[in-house]
Amino acid sequence: MNNVRSNIHRNAPAARNFTGKGVGIAVLDTGICPHPDFMLPQSRIAAFSDFIGRRTFPYDDHGHGTHICGICSGSGFASRGKYCGIAPDSHLIVGKILDRHGNGNIPSILEAIRWVIDTKARYQTRILNISVGTDTKEPVSEDSVLVRGVNEAWDAGLIVVAAAGNNGPAPMSVTSPGISRKIITVGAADDDRHVFIHGQRIRSYSGRGPTRECIQKPDVIAPGSDIISCGNQPEKGITYVSRSGTSMSTAIVTGCIALLLEKSPDMTNKEVKLKLRATCDDLGFSANRQGWGMINLGRLL
Repeated sequence: MNNVRSNIHRNAPAARNFTGKGVGIAVLDTGICPHPDFMLPQSRIAAFSDFIGRRTFPYDDHGHGTHICGICSGSGFASRGKYCGIAPDSHLIVGKILDRHGNGNIPSILEAIRWVIDTKARYQTRILNISVGTDTKEPVSEDSVLVRGVNEAWDAGLIVVAAAGNNGPAPMSVTSPGISRKIITVGAADDDRHVFIHGQRIRSYSGRGPTRECIQKPDVIAPGSDIISCGNQPEKGITYVSRSGTSMSTAIVTGCIALLLEKSPDMTNKEVKLKLRATCDDLGFSANRQGWGMINLGRLL
């Protein structure tokens, strides 16, 4: 799967009328590099804050965050439209919460979530994309500080979209904060394929529910295997790269929601969640693998 936007829009003609214009997407990840697809024809990085190195300029010394931002909001400028994000006119509010190895800490994540909440009016932020999850083997409850943090963002009116994680296929393998019953948790629809994640060749990777509190998760699934998006070293010719995981699925759902908000800007986060539930395609998987089913952008709009 190469051009996410064209592949999804091929089956959703109504979506071609929307580009996410005016919708702010907050992405908490490894950062964002000033890739041409975010800077041209004009910059759409509305804000950047570094909660790891405290630098003031946008950068990404890992690449994961840049890839996520490209799926959500890449303009496709560097590829003449071949590799274009789903909501290419949306703008980005990026917090770097993970270091060059993809590691982070809870205090920095909570600080970043608070920053997104406090600045949402300034940057017209509607969606908070968190394509990261805890890597602990210990049970994590809904009362954990990370889950409480994303719940606070949800209660502040943000549409929080989080990854189910890549620890499947066992039950109760959804990572935190995706275990929150409030937010929208996204799994991969195509994890039956062998892919490379963190240097390992795996399949059936998408986190499965239920949670330890017996909540059905994920809520929705989307493509996540071999997604091509922006690379973090365009100056070295690494303009686009392929990555796999529920992180990519999460960014696809975020981009689709941005189009929905452009069409219906007054929708609340609860209304968006209900709209998703009513418009997904049942792929015939168990509820704790697919949730409501695969996102269907045409029906969503």
